[in-house]
Formats: sequence, C-alpha cells, structure tokens
Amino acid sequence: MIQDTFTIGRLADKANVNIESIRYYERVGLIKQPRKPVSGYRQYPVSFIERIRFIKQAQTYGFNLLEIKDLLKIGDGNCRDVQQKAIQKRDQINQKISDLKSLVKTLDELISRCDSTTSSQTCPIVKTLGQQRMQPSIK
Repeated sequence: MIQDTFTIGRLADKANVNIESIRYYERVGLIKQPRKPVSGYRQYPVSFIERIRFIKQAQTYGFNLLEIKDLLKIGDGNCRDVQQKAIQKRDQINQKISDLKSLVKTLDELISRCDSTTSSQTCPIVKTLGQQRMQPSIK
C-alpha cells in the first residue's frame, strides 16, 4: 500500500535528508509546512519527497537555496526561463574554474620558489602572502 502522507521523520527518511533540513526549507519558503491537526502530527504530502530531492540535486549543480526558490517559482512550464538560469549558473561555474586554475598556477609558482630557498631566507609563500592580495579573488 502506498502512503499519501508522511510525518516529518518519515518524509526525511524517504527524501534522504535530516529533519532539520526540512524545517529549514519550511522557514525559507522552499516547502510549505502543513497544518498541525488538533491531535497528532503534521502530515506531509508524498509530493514533498520529489521537491526535496529536486532541492538537493539542484544544490549539487551549484544552485544556492535562493536560486532554487527562484527555479521553483518559475515552474515546470517555463523551460526558457529555467534554461537562462542554468546558463547563468554554468557561466558562474566556468568563471570559478578559471579563477581556481589561475590560483593553482600562482600557488605552483610559489611552491617552486621554496625549492630554491635556503632555510635562513624568508619563505617566498609567507613573504608573498604578506605583501599582496591574492589574485584572483574567488567569489
């Protein structure tokens, strides 16, 4: 027999999250908190499992909760709008990758300077970090 509703604990188990995540999603407006019956526990609809899984999956693609809330508002019938959000996220991720590659290159250069430094000299990494702001800044 398939259940139509779940308590918060059972919903958390089915959606593979903890109860506090569900409560947080309620507070930030990602899911609606069901009314509490006069006696008993709140009952969450089975559709919330899919919604919570959507939230978690969107997070793995780099969307933050505010962006996920926006995606949920846009809805399923507005593919072009969702596509634009995905393009923006992809571009942000590509920029971060570029920034990280540049940061790795800078760190590699600093690390290689350590090979030619004697123990009595100031460490090139410490010296560089103390003299300038690290470029690029990661957002």
